[in-house]
Formats: sequence, C-alpha cells, structure tokens
Amino acid sequence: MTALAKYLRAMADGNGSTSSIVENFGAFFNGWLVRQERFLEQLVQALRSQDEEEIERRGDLIQEVLSHYDQYSAEKFKAAREQVLLFYSPPWLTSFEKAQLWVGGFKPFILFKILTNSVTELTPEQEQAIERVKCETRKEERELTQASAAIQESLAALPLLNLVRCCGRAVDGEELELESAMRKLKEDMLRALESADKLRGSTVRKLLQTLSPVQTVKFLAASAEFQLAVRKWGLQKDQGRAAT
Repeated sequence: MTALAKYLRAMADGNGSTSSIVENFGAFFNGWLVRQERFLEQLVQALRSQDEEEIERRGDLIQEVLSHYDQYSAEKFKAAREQVLLFYSPPWLTSFEKAQLWVGGFKPFILFKILTNSVTELTPEQEQAIERVKCETRKEERELTQASAAIQESLAALPLLNLVRCCGRAVDGEELELESAMRKLKEDMLRALESADKLRGSTVRKLLQTLSPVQTVKFLAASAEFQLAVRKWGLQKDQGRAAT
C-alpha cells in the first residue's frame, strides 16, 4: 500500500496531534524493544538448561512474554484511535520494517514459517492441528487483504482529491464532503487495523495451544529473534543510506 501510505502520511503530518503521538509512541516502542531483548535472553537461557521439567516450571516467563505483546497491542490501538494514519507507515520503523508491513503489522502467516524453523519435534496430532490453524489464518488473511485493497480504492475515489492536491483546499460546500469521506476512510482503516491485530493475536494463541511448554519457549524465542533481526537489519540499511 505504498501510494496509500504516502498520501496518508501527508494527511497525518497536517494534524497538530501527530508529532506528540510520534514522540510518545516512538519512545514506548523503543523501550518495548529493549524489554523484548531482555525477554529473548531469558528465553534462550531457559532453553540452554536442557531441563524440560525446569522449562515447564517457567510458565511465569511465558506469561510475562505474552503480557509484553498484549501491552504493545493495547498501546498501539490506543494511539491508533487518535491517529490511525500513522500506523500504515510508522515513522518509528525503519524503511525495511515498513516494507514488510501488512495492515499495520506483520503478516500472520509468517508465524508458521517461524514455527517450522524453530520447532521440529511435532507429533502428528500437533501437525494436524497446526494445519487447521494455517487454513483458517490463510482465509482470514486473504479477506483482510481484500478489505485493505478496497480502502486503497476508496482513497482514489475521494471527492475532489485531485483538486485538493493541486490547490491545497476544497471550495464551497465541497470541503465538508471531503472531510466526511476522510472520516469514513479513517474509520475503515481503524477497523481493518483492529481486525488484523486480532488475527495476529488469535493465530499466536491457537498455535500456542498446540505446543508443549518447551516448544512454546522455542517458538517465542525464535519470534523475538526474528523481529529484532529485522529491526537491526533495517537500522543498518538506513544508516548506510544516510552515510552515502
């Protein structure tokens, strides 16, 4: 949604509340990533013990990690209700991270790839359960992708969009029509973002229900490692561009 993201960022930049949201959520996100690194260290340390009983007793660590993700989702949606436009092209993300965005976050299907690469000792029953979750996720993901495409189409159909781009403002009563269309667009975007976040969360919960405590720790560690690696790579790429 590159064209959509660029236009919406331009619209968001004209809002007086945008800078405070960027600053506040950006600071929260950076702090959240620091805590993410600490949780990753604890998850890896738990796996190094090679003691399955000990890992199973670390249910508190699993719950802390899940609460950590819940906190991110709650803060994200609270900020998105104020300025949803920002979350389709977040300025606190690197260019590489933004290129991976799908409806304001990661594509749920990536979870199955992470699971496949991190947890290999699945039983036939687990594989069947995961396959069912995969089919459900693929279907819902496809529906949300279509909804996002419809949002982009509605942007192109906004009344007087070309006039506003050229002249910077609408005339007569046409400005009210444009404002009404933009309000509906933002509502649609917020609804799509909320649905996507729910799908991301429900997919994780369904997968964890099929895994043992040891498998859960492996999956959570691999997920955190993947996110932090994408972040690190994105920062390196952006710094490289800035240096040239």
